[in-house]
Amino acid sequence: MTRIVTRACSPADETALIRHGLHPILARLYAARGVRLPDEIETALTRLVPPVELKGTNDAAALLADAITQRKRLLVVADYDCDGATACAVAVRGLRMFGAQVDYLVPNRFEYGYGLTPEIVELAAARKPDLLITVDNGIASVDGVAAANARGIDVLVTDHHLPGDTLPAARAIVNPNQPGCAFPSKCIAGVGVMFYVLLALRARLRERGAFGEGGSGMAEPRLDGLLDLVALGTIADVVKLDGNNRVLVAQGLSRIRRGRMQPGIAALFRAAGRDAHSASGFDLGFALGPRLNAAGRLSDMSLGIECLTTDDVGRAWELAQQLDAMNRERREIEAGMQQQALEEIAALDVDGRATITLFNESWHQGVIGIVAGRLKEKYHRPSFTFALADDSGELVKGSGRSISGFHLRDALDLMAKREPDLIVKFGGHAMAAGVTLATRDVPRFAAAFETVAREWLDDDALARVVMTDGELEDAYFTAQVVELIDAAVWGQGFPAPTFSGEFDVVSQALVKDKHLKLQLARGRQRFQAIWFNHTETLPARAQLAYRLAADSWNGVVRVQLIVEHAAVG
Repeated sequence: MTRIVTRACSPADETALIRHGLHPILARLYAARGVRLPDEIETALTRLVPPVELKGTNDAAALLADAITQRKRLLVVADYDCDGATACAVAVRGLRMFGAQVDYLVPNRFEYGYGLTPEIVELAAARKPDLLITVDNGIASVDGVAAANARGIDVLVTDHHLPGDTLPAARAIVNPNQPGCAFPSKCIAGVGVMFYVLLALRARLRERGAFGEGGSGMAEPRLDGLLDLVALGTIADVVKLDGNNRVLVAQGLSRIRRGRMQPGIAALFRAAGRDAHSASGFDLGFALGPRLNAAGRLSDMSLGIECLTTDDVGRAWELAQQLDAMNRERREIEAGMQQQALEEIAALDVDGRATITLFNESWHQGVIGIVAGRLKEKYHRPSFTFALADDSGELVKGSGRSISGFHLRDALDLMAKREPDLIVKFGGHAMAAGVTLATRDVPRFAAAFETVAREWLDDDALARVVMTDGELEDAYFTAQVVELIDAAVWGQGFPAPTFSGEFDVVSQALVKDKHLKLQLARGRQRFQAIWFNHTETLPARAQLAYRLAADSWNGVVRVQLIVEHAAVG
């Protein structure tokens, strides 16, 4: 059962925002998301929380400043998703601005797994680094940091994931979620953490008089040139867009729209067929992000990081095309896996269950997370999908996606405490997590997962609710309003506007056998609409939840409704 619900909106806040000069539709949308004053949506860089508030930045800045001055060799150890790739690119590009000798290493996820493990330290040691810098990982790498220390290699951990009971013995740790950190933006992405480290490093070097004629003669770096990368990683990692993250994303999008971006970002826009001059968070999350992630899912992320770090426009385009081809392959693999998953689910009583757990020996472990996400969206149940971890067949790796009100990592932690021999290792966030266990224990895992969900979730939590911004007045179905909405910053925790209303269905037809194209009517007004990846026809009248989009044809821009859900009968 799915319900369409309208977000509550404070009329007083809406009126106040209009009085401060905001367009009425934006005032209504912002007020419904808890905004009370215009400065809460101000996105100037001066609105960023100062780096000094992020615990560990002072230690990290001193460590890096000394390493650069002493010409030490720095090696960035990256993660294999889009946040990790962009964080690595920010680290490499940023540190080189300060004259650092820096290179990067991104482990193949299928050979080495996640985080700074002892095996990765051994791999890194072959390059003879003096300092390892983790980006988007490392907070749980107790053994890996110990292995580096034993080799005489210093470690700087930059991460945003939740720490375990024991922190690694690194020279410095920068993570807003570590104990004792008062930084208010707890949901900053890994790329944002690394950007903050660079801000702190610049401040430290400025204090030391390192810039200009009195210092080394080096010009003070303009770190805002990295914000396109920060915006991409922040959106792609689906972290909550609090005020601080909205500043980072807005500034990055502004640079992209003005054509001031890395060659790799420009090449990815071109490969995706998107116009960078009108870039939105939707483009970053659903066009560029998947193309970068495809490298980490099917091969290794080195290809993606090279695309983001090269200054050669031709090379960037060549790499973007390769990433685009990988993404097409990923989509084909995903489609096959999803079909298999749906066939297996047909034999289950999904309505009678609180969770979904599926395992197939033929599945690709790089794509199981996407399939888990599709299942979660379709059935509104916390979902885990498993694939074989290696050729031995003894272990499986699982990727989970969750629904609101069910903290996935906490659930895994509880399961591990109740059955200590069940889970080999796990990690993640509230909405996404990963786990490794013995192949034979998948049924045990499914039962334990179901038990926790039954304890934590009631029937209301398992019923999908489509939150909308209610009816949209006829006067606002214009290209100008679409442009206003698209220019704003939306994302996780600050959702893009979705409206709802009743329409007459004038005509409907399938496009490419998988998309439902609609002509709708309300009174005398007619609307063009499309429902992607939906083939079931609608009755003559339906209540629809929809987004607004601009559709250009022969130079004419029209408003199109992108249908998200329909309530009928």
